[in-house]
Amino acid sequence: MKATSRLTEKLASGRLALTAACLPPHDSDATSIKKLAACFPATVDSVVVADNPSKVRGSALACAALLAAEKLEPMLSLITRDRNRIALESDVLGAAALGVKNFLCLSGAHQALGASAQAAGAFDIDSVQLCQALTRMTSQGVDFDGNNLPAAPNFGIAASVHPYLRPLELAVLQTRKKVVAGARVLLTDPIFDVAGFEAWMQAVRAAGLDKQAAIIASVLPLGSVGQAELLQARSGFSPIGDDIIARLKVGSDPVAAGIAIVAEIAAKLKAIPGVRGIHILSDGCEALVAKIVQEARLA
Repeated sequence: MKATSRLTEKLASGRLALTAACLPPHDSDATSIKKLAACFPATVDSVVVADNPSKVRGSALACAALLAAEKLEPMLSLITRDRNRIALESDVLGAAALGVKNFLCLSGAHQALGASAQAAGAFDIDSVQLCQALTRMTSQGVDFDGNNLPAAPNFGIAASVHPYLRPLELAVLQTRKKVVAGARVLLTDPIFDVAGFEAWMQAVRAAGLDKQAAIIASVLPLGSVGQAELLQARSGFSPIGDDIIARLKVGSDPVAAGIAIVAEIAAKLKAIPGVRGIHILSDGCEALVAKIVQEARLA
């Protein structure tokens, strides 16, 4: 892995990386993003900027550029649902010029599932093909159509992986496809079922994929029983046990309980061979990141 950024340097050193998610605000005020930037402690190696995952928000590219100006290292999410290859290539080149050094390649959920039911999807290419195109950019110095660029850009390529996809062989095959396509950082779905995640990690290690890409395990603080039950009912999502929901019901502060659960899960994840980092999915609650880092001893 070429050390092109703070995140890749941390991973190359063998130390545990720490990343956190950021949802761009749904407004046009740059000060809103500056307030978001203040939520992330200095120990965070990269801030992953979401790209309209569930509803329309401000530009992820603009948010990433403003975070970079605040001395944070953004990882820009690129969802192929909303752009054809022309727009994707243009955004990548522009973002790199603005100081973005890492890109997360995603296909994105269908727009009817929340972002905008009446919007038309692009889906010109998928996340694997986007990884391939960015890899050719950095390794061969060519654009998406194979035309030579003035110079090969130097940035990191990340992708998402789904440990709870079953059968297990299918989950490993999907992971392998993204590694072969050029992804060198893999961010997982949020982990609640540690045993199920360990089974996937064991299969990934057996395939040698943990040596080819850095696996960063995601955690998500649950803020309410309703949120947990909604996610529990979602097919294909990280399994949330009844014991977790029971803990959220006890006491008067489910947010504090959610942070405590995340801290316990993070401690277990750090001890699993092959896990190279922890990613905090804030789900719009970026103000909790510093508290989670402290409680989970991720600094």
